[in-house]
Amino acid sequence: MTQGAGQGPEAERTATLRDFRVPAYVHETGPYGQNTHPGDVVPPEEAALPEGYTPTERDLPVINRGDTLQVPVAPEPVAAPQETDGTGPLYVVGDVHGYLDELLAALREQGLVDAAGQWCAGTSRLWFLGDFTDRGPDGIGVIELVMRLSAEAAAAGGYCKALMGNHELLLLGAKRFGDTPVNSGAGTATFQAAWLLNGGQKTDMDRLQDHHLQWMARLDAMESVDGYLLVHSDTTAYLDYGDSIEAVNDTVRETLTRNDADECWDLFRKFTKRFSFRDEGGADAVRSLLDTYGGTRIVHGHSPIPYLLGEVGSEDGEDSAGPVVEGPHVYADGLAIAMDGGVTMAGKLLVQQLPLDI
Repeated sequence: MTQGAGQGPEAERTATLRDFRVPAYVHETGPYGQNTHPGDVVPPEEAALPEGYTPTERDLPVINRGDTLQVPVAPEPVAAPQETDGTGPLYVVGDVHGYLDELLAALREQGLVDAAGQWCAGTSRLWFLGDFTDRGPDGIGVIELVMRLSAEAAAAGGYCKALMGNHELLLLGAKRFGDTPVNSGAGTATFQAAWLLNGGQKTDMDRLQDHHLQWMARLDAMESVDGYLLVHSDTTAYLDYGDSIEAVNDTVRETLTRNDADECWDLFRKFTKRFSFRDEGGADAVRSLLDTYGGTRIVHGHSPIPYLLGEVGSEDGEDSAGPVVEGPHVYADGLAIAMDGGVTMAGKLLVQQLPLDI
């Protein structure tokens, strides 16, 4: 990771933490993470907000850098179906957000790449859960790594594949539509403004090329592997796009192909929803997806594990340690596995083999 003069990794991540928020006009959750109505998306100047409101307090609580998070991990169901076709082990990767060096280190730790960053895992299967860019220093570098590993893994008899996250939709929209006004349901907004407010990096936009855009636009929204339903966002909004995995993926691709700014904004807005599997009724929300698309457990990124655990603090104490996340968070009656370790807030970029080794 490239660092500026007088700045170390902790300083970079502290600044990133302050930027980790959904703008008021795309927020989808209430003060404690509960979903609001789709029509609640409003631009900043039109939002009727209580006195003392900040997006950090309302949408995503700030983590005290001195907090230590104990991440509960439930055991795998004994009867979880597994494929036995001779393929290699299955790995999943949480949100990367431009942290290329941390990604390479995590992949090396799992034995998936060698010291030169080349695929060395043979027939292993690797799934990225989306959100490759924004907030971190080298989102385009991350995309190019995933694209290269996909070719190297295929040549070795394995595979490296990726899902679409809300930040891929955001970057696509910012590039395609820029400052074109879109109908947010309660006023107007723009992809460019949303991208900047959600950690968009000018260096990523400057380096963005057609083959990067084409790759992102073709990503699937969901997939089923070894009995796991893989998605990016912890939301039931996928149900709005089809009653099968194939239908959802086709609908998302067709929406992007039509290149309609309002349609793409609505897609981005829905993929930005979070916390549907947390709190009361969370397990039922997971079951609604599993019943429709199949699988015994859902695996997602998008919502950092510290936020799912409801830890709330302040931005004071910058010299103290950041949140400690050692592995995935299993919740919603053991039906959901969260994979975003919070790398943008001095957490951990998670690369995890499934099933979980308890």
